[in-house]
Amino acid sequence: MPKLFSDPAEIADDIIRDVGSKLVVGLPLGLGKANHIVNALYARASADPAIDLTLFSALTLEKPRPRNLLESRFITPMVDRLFGGYPELAYAAALRGGRLPPNIRVIEFFFLAGQWLHVPPAQQNYVSANYTHAASYLLAAGLNVVAQLVAKRVVDGMPRYSLSCNTDTTLDVLKARAEGRASFRLVAEVNSELPFMPGPGDLAGDEFSAVLDSPATDFPLFAPPSEPINEAKYAIGLHAASLVRDGGTLQIGIGQIGDALAQGLILRHTDGARFHATVTRLASGRRPVESGPFDKGLYGLSEMVTEAFVGLIDAGILKRAVGGVILHGAFFLGPRSFYRALREMGEEEIARICMMPVSFTNELYGDEEAKRAARIDARFVNNTMMATLLGAAVSDGLENGQVVSGVGGQYNFVAQAFALAGARSVLTLEATRQAGGKVQSNIRWSYGHETIPRHLRDIFVTEYGIADIRGKSDADVIAAMLAISDSRYQQELARTAKDSGKLPKGFEIPAAHRENVPERITTALKPAREAGLLPSFPFGSDFTEVEQRLIPALEILQAAQHEPLRLAGLLWRGMAHPGGPADQECLARLGLDKPRTFAERMYRALVTAALEESSQGA
Repeated sequence: MPKLFSDPAEIADDIIRDVGSKLVVGLPLGLGKANHIVNALYARASADPAIDLTLFSALTLEKPRPRNLLESRFITPMVDRLFGGYPELAYAAALRGGRLPPNIRVIEFFFLAGQWLHVPPAQQNYVSANYTHAASYLLAAGLNVVAQLVAKRVVDGMPRYSLSCNTDTTLDVLKARAEGRASFRLVAEVNSELPFMPGPGDLAGDEFSAVLDSPATDFPLFAPPSEPINEAKYAIGLHAASLVRDGGTLQIGIGQIGDALAQGLILRHTDGARFHATVTRLASGRRPVESGPFDKGLYGLSEMVTEAFVGLIDAGILKRAVGGVILHGAFFLGPRSFYRALREMGEEEIARICMMPVSFTNELYGDEEAKRAARIDARFVNNTMMATLLGAAVSDGLENGQVVSGVGGQYNFVAQAFALAGARSVLTLEATRQAGGKVQSNIRWSYGHETIPRHLRDIFVTEYGIADIRGKSDADVIAAMLAISDSRYQQELARTAKDSGKLPKGFEIPAAHRENVPERITTALKPAREAGLLPSFPFGSDFTEVEQRLIPALEILQAAQHEPLRLAGLLWRGMAHPGGPADQECLARLGLDKPRTFAERMYRALVTAALEESSQGA
């Protein structure tokens, strides 16, 4: 049985005595890190330069950090409410502040999107890796400790521990240890909020060398609140929902587009006529590819399990079982309501969700025949940041080498889409983005970095439609990508393609695709929005009603900060029309209901105008 500890410092000392002063510690991606053990090891190494500590991980979670006064007033109470008891990882603050001791290294293969841009130590120690390769890189680095957060239950008087949220790489390295290809200590920290997930991650105590289990080290799980879904993302999700076949297999990536896709599938299942009408309006009169209900149901196969999958289960959509399981996943992360839903599921219900190693979810290797039989008509839906007219995808980094996030499992799922009969890779992106006060196209002629090369081009979806480009000629691919581009950039993109000899000089963008502007999306979605079919938070929210009102207003101000004329217009409107009683709660939430300084009066006016603008948009 494992050694039991109640003090993080004592378990850290025990690890060092047993393993030695050279520590190569594997930490699960995201939620599953044993924070108190990690911080204790970090403290020991910081105090003793003779200790050589390498932390190998991904998706380090940090509390939100405000960038200005308004953000501070909005975020700080929310952080206190949602993350107040969460123990921050000491290495993250040191890394961000340039204070990491020379005997400590932090290596990550996936970043929280955009959070480590322009932090040289993090960028320099980033390892570009497919998710499925991370375990082998850990072993090659000399892994000798894995520190994981676990759930606990007692069965017949004996403790059992669930890897719960992170079976992903841990089960793969445990397999290597069982086969004699690795030697490391598995240590755990028990968390009472973590759902106990059945399956191969349900381990006996003797798998662990040491366990930290104490009320003093119990803490609330990191629970990022769901973000509101804007119109562009809903349009993308609805288009993608029209590509999913009844009786098929579904993988969804992280973020609002995944939530929008799930809500689109629910609308399609429960109100097919309105789904059909909405997608037809979005597609300028073209009928959706698929629009019927899910009589056979879907089988879920996703490296990341999100709250959207619980919504699909509740709606009776995710119900096609493979060996009694309707959803296989490798890790999960989400809001408090998601963790609570998993904890409160009955035994039969939770048994239909099985957490597996990432080598199972992301690869066909190993029991390939059974995987092929299960993964019929698969749709692998993932986000990308940019795409080229020739069908390459830019998902993880910038052309200057800065890493935004990571490859993760995207390549794995694209490869599976080509390896499986009837499967498709669906890469989603908004057609434009706001950058430096300007709107820019996310569809480019070319870009100096690629995540998915053009020879693996398949399906791209923007708010303006679907580009099915698998097996098409370069000219046909360019035409299809132009059709889903924002019309403000179509002519310039087409001209570049023609000048490069990749598009006939006489090519014209069809009339049906020349009105790709945000206003068309707003008009197309308006009936469904007004009917309450496309809520901003389809699966609930940890934000209060006042905060939900403030979010779009603050987004307006964020977008306007690089546009002096627009900002001045908002300020003038806010000064001229101080707002009504409905705005007072929002202003009070930001401490602007009774402004005391000139700056607070200016902020009050800006927020009031932004609230009015956001309510008109809604």
